[in-house]
Amino acid sequence: MQKILISGYTGFIGSNLLKKLSDNDLYGVDIYQNNSVSKHFRWEELEQCKNQDSIIHLAGKAHDTENSTSKQEYFDINFGLTQKIFDLFLASSATKFIFFSSVKAVTDSVNVEILTEDSLCNPKTAYGQSKLAAEQYILSKPLMNNKKVYILRPCMIHGPGNKGNLNLLYGLQLKGLPWPLGAFENKRSFCSIDNILFVVQQLIDRNIEPGIYQVADDEALSTNELVSLMALSQNKKIKIWKIPVSLIKAIARLNDFFHLPLNSERLRKLSESYLVSNQKIKDALGLEKMPVSAINGLQKTFESFKK
Repeated sequence: MQKILISGYTGFIGSNLLKKLSDNDLYGVDIYQNNSVSKHFRWEELEQCKNQDSIIHLAGKAHDTENSTSKQEYFDINFGLTQKIFDLFLASSATKFIFFSSVKAVTDSVNVEILTEDSLCNPKTAYGQSKLAAEQYILSKPLMNNKKVYILRPCMIHGPGNKGNLNLLYGLQLKGLPWPLGAFENKRSFCSIDNILFVVQQLIDRNIEPGIYQVADDEALSTNELVSLMALSQNKKIKIWKIPVSLIKAIARLNDFFHLPLNSERLRKLSESYLVSNQKIKDALGLEKMPVSAINGLQKTFESFKK
């Protein structure tokens, strides 16, 4: 049994990790009390958390599609808290540190065929910049020989209990509304929560080479394919309209001012291509394929939305 400290354990990934790692002695650090961990600490009590085997740092400020979060807030949380927890790791007896960054620390829009760990980092948003700054701080610190650091860059994570653009899209399909963005041609990578949990378990249990790893499902899907999967899960007829791209973009720009759901940021997320390679993490773990396929993972997510 290992002692594992999880920051941000009340969030989507954290709550799933608690179940996955339940055979271990789990400790949580967050701003809310939760009875699912052996002991809870508030941020100001971090110094009491030094006697751990592994530290998983999840806590952070998520990307805000409404653009209502200030740059300083992103850096205070995504960079400042990471500094604090990583310094704790350096001074602790813990031997493994797993930091959840994001592919957005590399770029907001993929201008190459597929994103890899060797791609040049040039994030434009405060969210991506704050995550990259946290990565750079971690990598700048010398480590004792027995300590290992893993920086995970997942792409869009989904699974039961997750709320986000997929949930919004599913709700629109549930109402029987046609999908109006059929004219957009794209492919993007997704990441099932089950694949995330598998990777974290492997990093904790095995002697894996430290470094930066992207995490994604093996297959990429278009938004039109997503909509089709959603319709099938709802036993509904697939309705995809191919409205001219220029007209849709004009409507989205108008919605930016009226704060309606399909604004320019959401349109970009729904229609852009964003392909992420997972080859490095598979090589490190000795895998030919990730445990859960993209379609099976998405079907599980969509089934959970029904509830």
